[in-house]
Amino acid sequence: MTGPVVEIVPLTEQHFPWARQLWEEAWGSDRVVSRGKVYHLADLPGLVALVAGEPSGLLVYCVEGDACEITSLNSTREGLGLGSRLLEAAAERARQAGCRRLWLVTTNDNMHALRFYQRRGFRLSALYPGAVDRARQIKPEIPLTGLDGIPIHDEIELALDL
Repeated sequence: MTGPVVEIVPLTEQHFPWARQLWEEAWGSDRVVSRGKVYHLADLPGLVALVAGEPSGLLVYCVEGDACEITSLNSTREGLGLGSRLLEAAAERARQAGCRRLWLVTTNDNMHALRFYQRRGFRLSALYPGAVDRARQIKPEIPLTGLDGIPIHDEIELALDL
């Protein structure tokens, strides 16, 4: 038995209404702060996972030099491998752009993300104590408490050598 047809396509203007709603629900806006830098997700390239033609996953990234940062990864349908497929497609794009490293930042409360990325070969590469506390000065909508009631204070960087 096969599952639904999944296609990975570039993020385009036609996806923006759906993407903006997703970002609002997940991040409070289309702005994310990573290591003190503010990204407007709508200004960055991205990849959309379509399930039977419907957008169901989104990865946004930023290439700088020989590194590619994943600035946002969301899936609205669990268990279909959308996150993994989006990561694979982003890694391929990063390689094509001459990148040697794929990296991202998550917060200290996000055990699901830490588990997810490490299972896909990412390694813990840095800890930024108090980074989220400082990010709240830029983006006050970042909650004080996150998943499982854990106070959010720190950023954790994970990286994958390409």
